[in-house]
Amino acid sequence: MHDVIWEGVNHLSKYRIVHKGLSEGLHEFEFDLDSLFFESIEYSDIKNGNLKAKVLLNKKSTFLELDFQIDGIIELNCDRCLDEYNQPINYNGKLFVKFSEKEDDLAENVICLLSSEFEFDISHYIYESINLSIPLKRVHPDDENGDVACNPEMLKEINKYKTDKPADENIDPRWENLRNLKANNNN
Repeated sequence: MHDVIWEGVNHLSKYRIVHKGLSEGLHEFEFDLDSLFFESIEYSDIKNGNLKAKVLLNKKSTFLELDFQIDGIIELNCDRCLDEYNQPINYNGKLFVKFSEKEDDLAENVICLLSSEFEFDISHYIYESINLSIPLKRVHPDDENGDVACNPEMLKEINKYKTDKPADENIDPRWENLRNLKANNNN
């Protein structure tokens, strides 16, 4: 197990940008993101993918400005039928790196580095950006005809238990009081 953790940490070292020694101005970086990338991220819900992350770094005298473009696909489990499917990912974002001698409370797209640091790791920023690009409802995209592309056998099973009957009329009175409260607030 120790070897796996070490390989993951070692693999993530590719996602470090060495900024000391770079001249002021624009610099371009490109990173491949695959199953090894996602395996290297501790507690990753994503197990596989094939993406490219392009990073345009604009080095200024007092800070760094990074523009991210992440495109590709990741494998997810469908919330409806539980089969795997490919989810397209397209992310554009901006990150600012401020140099300081102390850590400050900064905005969500600003990180602070000590002036003595010569590199920074962008792997977790990339991972979080991909996660933010995933829709809340993870389902197969419809096919070219607009039909549901889920596993038909699973949909058949789901429909067996589907009912059009109203909910049980024997409602706990506490819930009924809450329903009335909600109805009164909506008027």
